[in-house]
Amino acid sequence: MEEVPPGYRPNVGVCLLNSANQIFVASRLNVPGAWQMPQGGINDDEEPRCAALRELHEETGIVSAEIIAEVPRWFTYDFPPSVKAKVNRLWRGEWKGQAQKCRFLVKFTGNDSEIDLSKGEVDPEFSEWKWETPEEVIEQAVDYKRPTYEEVIATFMPYFSNKVATVKL
Repeated sequence: MEEVPPGYRPNVGVCLLNSANQIFVASRLNVPGAWQMPQGGINDDEEPRCAALRELHEETGIVSAEIIAEVPRWFTYDFPPSVKAKVNRLWRGEWKGQAQKCRFLVKFTGNDSEIDLSKGEVDPEFSEWKWETPEEVIEQAVDYKRPTYEEVIATFMPYFSNKVATVKL
């Protein structure tokens, strides 16, 4: 795997798309009103594709999903000072932000009843979820993640149609 940019925590991000071409977002328990797509750290010796599906399951309970596209490069964002202090304590490191390797576009192949924010294998991170248009996802993202979300959604925009093809970017 390509080297992580110095000072950034390795991470994967998932853009989960339903059959109506809406994107899954969830509101963080610890930051009410902060809507985001599923994401999480890459474990040592874990492939990014496996990390993406693991994080999706841990955070949402979803197993009915298939990866349809990926962007195999790092997207980085810096934490604002208040977030940086908190996550560095939590993760026991000194991170200036996160680097998301391989943002994945994932097709949800199940039913909404499968989504259970409290059923994953870890402590719940989210309080509620919804399906949104790409524009609404960008609009509702926290400020420091918005540029990354804009770039990811622009990259995946060709897939937001009624026919979703499997292509590696």
